Amino acid sequence: MKQQLCLVILLIGVGALALAQQTTTAQNTAPTSLPGAISKVYKTIGETQLYLHIYQPAERQSNTKLPAIVFFFGGGWRQGSPAQFVEHCKYLAARGMVAITAEYRVKSRHNVTPLECIADAKSAMRWVRAHATEFGIDADRIAAGGGSAGGHLAAAVATLREFDDKADDLKVSPSPQALVLFNPVLDTAEISADGFGDKKLAASPLHNVRKGLPPTIIFHGTADTTVPFTQATRFCEAMTKQGSRCEVKAYEGRQHGFFNYGRGDNEDFKTTLRAADDFLTSLGWLKGKPTL
Repeated sequence: MKQQLCLVILLIGVGALALAQQTTTAQNTAPTSLPGAISKVYKTIGETQLYLHIYQPAERQSNTKLPAIVFFFGGGWRQGSPAQFVEHCKYLAARGMVAITAEYRVKSRHNVTPLECIADAKSAMRWVRAHATEFGIDADRIAAGGGSAGGHLAAAVATLREFDDKADDLKVSPSPQALVLFNPVLDTAEISADGFGDKKLAASPLHNVRKGLPPTIIFHGTADTTVPFTQATRFCEAMTKQGSRCEVKAYEGRQHGFFNYGRGDNEDFKTTLRAADDFLTSLGWLKGKPTL
């Protein structure tokens, strides 16, 4: 009887371990396709292929060039998935933009530092601009967006002059014409994340603000303990001093990641996306009123 009981316990333990391993594996993979998207490899490093998932408006004139937005997922430069911004992409595509959610290398999957993440983000922006005609995109109206570490990458492609991938066509600019940021890391000197080495200032959007940066909107919770709310306000103050448009939408009492689809009743997802819609409409990129 004791032997049978031990065997049952052993089998349960093995089963639990296998389930944990399967769960970890599932969380540590990035999709090569997403429902409703056109998925394209934008970069190959060794055996690693990185994908962009492109959402087009259901109805559009073939000869019309549309504004676009490229989203970068969060996860502390260590993990995460392009699936985070699928619902944002679907909504903005329905509103008349080409909306893209991008993969990039992360620590857990590729053993890279945040500096390689920045290089990948720049490569993604360059690929979109270089292929603008193919996907009906206006190369002069490409926004970058993202959340947390992904928000850092979106801000990085606008502000940082270092960390380009030498394999890229450096004649193609990675710079966006607008930024839509969700609780972004804007001061890497203040963040305890490893991997930046002696490049914390060089990789910090706040420390690289200069004249001519694109109009920016930032959504940030005042109770965020992962990325302090003051990062958003300090960045906007620096932007304004340099003559760039920047606005912080403060969400009282909200914590990190409050804006994500699937959080609670999705009210914060909706309100932030409506405000992003209004921002893009103010730039002339969208027309009419938000539809959610």
